Amino acid sequence: MKNEMNIQFSAVSQNESFARVTVASFIAQLDPTMDELTEIKTVVSEAVTNAIIHGYDNNPNCFVYISVKMEDGFVDMEIRDDGIGIQDVEEARQPLFTTKPELERSGMGFTIMENFMDEIEVSSHPGAGTTVRLKKHLANSKALCN
Repeated sequence: MKNEMNIQFSAVSQNESFARVTVASFIAQLDPTMDELTEIKTVVSEAVTNAIIHGYDNNPNCFVYISVKMEDGFVDMEIRDDGIGIQDVEEARQPLFTTKPELERSGMGFTIMENFMDEIEVSSHPGAGTTVRLKKHLANSKALCN
């Protein structure tokens, strides 16, 4: 059985923890391990923070969108913004790359996402926003009831 949720929220940094906890609460029904849950919460934080800081430059009039689907022990997440987009996705995925060094960010967001997830896809076009799709298989997930 497939189960899914969709949320949108204002692009302000205070909502990053809301996103992390909401996604974690939703996937808890699959009974993930503590490590799996921590990894998913971390990647959600990284993707949402990227959308808020890099996509929208902390503009509270904009929205971040999250879609989460669960099916057959897989968690498939999509974090999307309609912000400025990424000029060069491959460059942005390099460790320590950042467009905002003045914010003392580490530039490790995509690297962390790649290390914690089974699959990561980044789709972005300048002026048209960014979509990050993340997929993870949960080792001992419970089957959802029909």
